[in-house]
Amino acid sequence: MREVVLYTDGAAKGNPGPGGFGLILQSGPHYKEVSQGFRHTTNNRMELLSVIVGIEMLKVEGCKVTVYSDSRYVVDSVEKKWIDGWQKRGWKKVKNPDLWKRYLEIASNHQVSFKWIRGHNGHPMNERCDRLAVEASVGRDLKIDQWYEANKDKEDLFFA
Repeated sequence: MREVVLYTDGAAKGNPGPGGFGLILQSGPHYKEVSQGFRHTTNNRMELLSVIVGIEMLKVEGCKVTVYSDSRYVVDSVEKKWIDGWQKRGWKKVKNPDLWKRYLEIASNHQVSFKWIRGHNGHPMNERCDRLAVEASVGRDLKIDQWYEANKDKEDLFFA
């Protein structure tokens, strides 16, 4: 089983506001950094999207993926199995259901575990991901977080 380490971080200025994510993938001698900015989103969406994009980048299925994140929202949602309850209740009153569904789909192809690390505490990989996320959030080619922008003002859709 191929082992992969995924470091992730997300950022949003104003929250909601311009945001971005940064991630680092490592497997043996392989190392890759990726970031992307969005014109209007939230920090939690970027934290979760960094995990999703990192896992989606894996070229083979069945990897053992260890995700390091400073987001309690992301780590606890999976490790404490909150996501299982949200799914059973049909995603009622859950923020970011589009991303959680996408996470479940891609994560089912791998063995994914999460480790929480304290943010802004000098961890070199977390600090690098933070810089990538912040730089992406102020970049020129900001993408549209289509689900968020379409649903941010629709309480009944955002909280199904």
